[in-house]
Amino acid sequence: MDLPINPFKRALTEGRQQIGLWCSLPDPYSAEIAAGSGFDWLLFDTEHSPSDPVRTLGQLQAVAPYPVVSVVRPASNDAVLIKRFLDIGAQTLLVPYVQNADEAAAAVRAMRYAPDGIRGVSGLTRATRFGRISGYARKAAAELCLLVQVETREALDEIEHIAAVDGVDGIFVGPADLAASLGYPGEPGHVEVVAAVEAAITRICKAGKPAGILTTDPAFAARCITLGTTFTAVGVDVGVLARGTEKLAAQFSGKARSA
Repeated sequence: MDLPINPFKRALTEGRQQIGLWCSLPDPYSAEIAAGSGFDWLLFDTEHSPSDPVRTLGQLQAVAPYPVVSVVRPASNDAVLIKRFLDIGAQTLLVPYVQNADEAAAAVRAMRYAPDGIRGVSGLTRATRFGRISGYARKAAAELCLLVQVETREALDEIEHIAAVDGVDGIFVGPADLAASLGYPGEPGHVEVVAAVEAAITRICKAGKPAGILTTDPAFAARCITLGTTFTAVGVDVGVLARGTEKLAAQFSGKARSA
């Protein structure tokens, strides 16, 4: 059995735009619904959702038959969490709150087996197809993709150093936490935050790394793509559900009261 290729990593390498959806609902059923919607990638979030590796495993299995790539965000830059997500078959990870080159290098080591890293070895994981992929330990790194998240003032100052770390495949700008770090919590659309995000995208691209973003503002998403983002998340499943149901209820609530 061959090692599965990672089309997301190849697309980033080739500079092809990948449009994604953030999935905060920790459920395989909702993940499968989203999987058939036409996105290039789905982000399964375990940092800001009540999820864990077991629930994420169900999501990975649910979307596997669909032409969409799964990206997993661990709760932190933790080697044990990273190992567990890799072992259940995640090939692309978005590691949050990476502040500098040393922390980026730590994430790289967690992604790789010795002698290049510290990932623990098990030959009977879902990632190895339960021992059916010959030479998995030697081949795995070629198809694994590490995205790191810069989301503070300090991290912005270190973009070029983070980008220079071998094994970092892309850098994602986190607008919400960045807004808080810059003194504008809850205001990712503040003019100073927007300016910082745009400058960061430009610097990431200039440093030769793919840049990513999450924004639910279609106009700003288009602006970020123009600036150079190649993995662009344009919505959150929770937001789509909440705003969509609110809109539907508002359309009929007045009619129901007058009936």
